Amino acid sequence: MRAAIITEPGSLIVDDRPDPTPAPDGVVVRVGACGICGTDLHIADGEFPPSPYPLVPGHEFAGTVTAVGENVTTGLAPGDRVAVDPSLFCGHCEYCRAGRGNLCGNWGAIGDTVDGAFAEYVAVPAANCYRMPDSMSMREGALVEPLSCAVHGVRRIGVEAGERFLLVGAGTMGLLLQQLLQRSGAQVTMVDRNTRRLAIAEELGAHATATDADDLKEADFDAAVDVTGVPQAIEAAFSSLRRGGRLLIFGVADEAARMSLSPFRVYNDEITIVGSMAVLNSYGAALDLMASGAIETAPLLTDALPLERFPEALDMMRAGTGVKIQVVPDASV
Repeated sequence: MRAAIITEPGSLIVDDRPDPTPAPDGVVVRVGACGICGTDLHIADGEFPPSPYPLVPGHEFAGTVTAVGENVTTGLAPGDRVAVDPSLFCGHCEYCRAGRGNLCGNWGAIGDTVDGAFAEYVAVPAANCYRMPDSMSMREGALVEPLSCAVHGVRRIGVEAGERFLLVGAGTMGLLLQQLLQRSGAQVTMVDRNTRRLAIAEELGAHATATDADDLKEADFDAAVDVTGVPQAIEAAFSSLRRGGRLLIFGVADEAARMSLSPFRVYNDEITIVGSMAVLNSYGAALDLMASGAIETAPLLTDALPLERFPEALDMMRAGTGVKIQVVPDASV
């Protein structure tokens, strides 16, 4: 099969790999679509410590089951269309036992710590597969994973009808979070330097938009979410909060990054700061939301490239071209 392989940080090729075979409790999936995420850029640059090399990246994907392991009891069969939760939790560490598998002491993920779906085929645990309704396209199915991260993030920050939220970052994750927050009755203001993405946020119902948080007429938000991972953006989001406000750090920052916040203000204004890490018991809910039509996907699904153009797709992601860039290994699916 053909696969995109990061041989080492900064080095990427598209080459042949042996076809995968299913583990006894796993299946092989023919990849229909796989989305590029900011984490993939960190992996390509050697900035995601859990990732080994060489590695086939790709953790946002959907496809068709082609082979089933001998011990699979989930009823999956060749031909089933599935979206796949990439989470690989050990199930026995203290965090898994406490129901916080996304903090697993032995954390792994398909495409992050083991070979993923920027390939024609990928082997995955059967338990991670969710059947897709016939009405859901492969490209929508590949969007379920980022939506599940957004669902977890909204659960972490909490939202009440009528609250004013500031979202910093209008990429795929910001636009998904915007839709979830608005469905819960929040009023959302979006900040991003990319005016094309701000136009999409406006199309999706943003209360206001700005290219810089300092340009906002109102800076008295009940809650703020940073989706960039940029320390200066996080600081601006923090500064926008009213007393008693809440800050969600959702974007992935470099491990060495540092930010400057006022501990006195956290104390005196009772500011709550929380993080949100990947997927936690949110994939099924995200699939249901997607299947119900609750999420507008057309404005987000902007680019689909063949596997051989994966390096170009990464460059597009770096440049902020479009919104969700996906690789479609086989145009026939």
